[in-house]
Amino acid sequence: MKKLSKLAENLKPSATVAITTKAKEMRSKGIDIIAFSIGEPDFDTPDYIKAAAKKAIDEGFTKYTPASGVKELRDAVCKKFERDNNLKFSPDEIIATSGAKQAISLVLQVMCEAGDEVVIPSPYWVSYPEQVKLTGAKPVIVPASEKDGFKLSVDALAAAVTERTKLIILNSPSNPTGVVYDKSELEAIAEIVLSKGIFVISDEIYEKIVYGVEHVSIASLGKDIKERTIIVNGVSKTYAMTGWRVGYAAGDREIISAMIKLQSQLTSHPDSIAQMAALAAIEGPQDEVTAMRVEFEKRRDYIVDRVRKIGALSCVKPEGAFYVFPGISSIFGKTIAGRVINSSMDFAELLLDEAKVAVVPGAAFGADANIRISYAASLDKIKEGMDRIEQLQIKN
Repeated sequence: MKKLSKLAENLKPSATVAITTKAKEMRSKGIDIIAFSIGEPDFDTPDYIKAAAKKAIDEGFTKYTPASGVKELRDAVCKKFERDNNLKFSPDEIIATSGAKQAISLVLQVMCEAGDEVVIPSPYWVSYPEQVKLTGAKPVIVPASEKDGFKLSVDALAAAVTERTKLIILNSPSNPTGVVYDKSELEAIAEIVLSKGIFVISDEIYEKIVYGVEHVSIASLGKDIKERTIIVNGVSKTYAMTGWRVGYAAGDREIISAMIKLQSQLTSHPDSIAQMAALAAIEGPQDEVTAMRVEFEKRRDYIVDRVRKIGALSCVKPEGAFYVFPGISSIFGKTIAGRVINSSMDFAELLLDEAKVAVVPGAAFGADANIRISYAASLDKIKEGMDRIEQLQIKN
């Protein structure tokens, strides 16, 4: 009898976690690695948030909470949506989860099953296709080209939707490209969603990390599209709280109710102490959020300039998140430091082994002609890492 199910055998590990793990292993051996692979802010969690967690511990807030999350947190999320996105939700249309990743998984599990299809624009966050597969549904990948700024073509979206399509997953600002969809682009997508009668998962985890543009939630465009959108967000990126694992989702009451029931059977609820920290983050002063965004923008401008100076690499300037997604196709077939480069994995391994710089191969995001560089590192580290990459003499 087989030990593992087909699902387990076919499940792919997270490439971002894998490359970060390898880099950490090299560091443990005393090798100086510059990590451009990490998808988390390098800033510390603000002190007022940590103080709220300590207070929760001291007051004994260490017991079970409702499966949906504590009402105070859900109330705060409702106020956040009204304040930041001009959206009104009631607390029973909100669920707090163990990270935004779990929120996406819960949405997919309660809405999708074998025979359904989920449209995913590519480049995509690594976990989207695998989470869709876990439900028995089929991920339908729709490429968005670098020449189009990695933005999904409305015609391509319309062509990808079939009678089996249940959802589209939209990520703006995007991981890995930093793409931010403007209002008119979202209106065009919403028109197709409504005409085809499908739903949207709008992953807005990077909404506060935008540069010179406005974040617009597709759900804010009108009553009809709001009813067909499940917004996923969390505190991880905005407040440098990746390890706290608190996300949330907002949407149709029936869908949220099903997610709460499922969560009650899987993890019971998010961590009680972390929920109090998340509450403080959302309700508290936002000065440090602004300061982090300003610093990220400085880093973005610097790293885009450095990447573009390497003539063999192309680089779309991101409008959000903290990643650049350089194109590397012009070096395919070339030999660098004695290695022939035919894929993003070849190039990522070259950078790690020869330059001691960790990046994530674009293949993990459905774009093998690119790599992802995170600038969630100090300017000094970014400068040193780019110096090392330049020393490899990468040429067309």
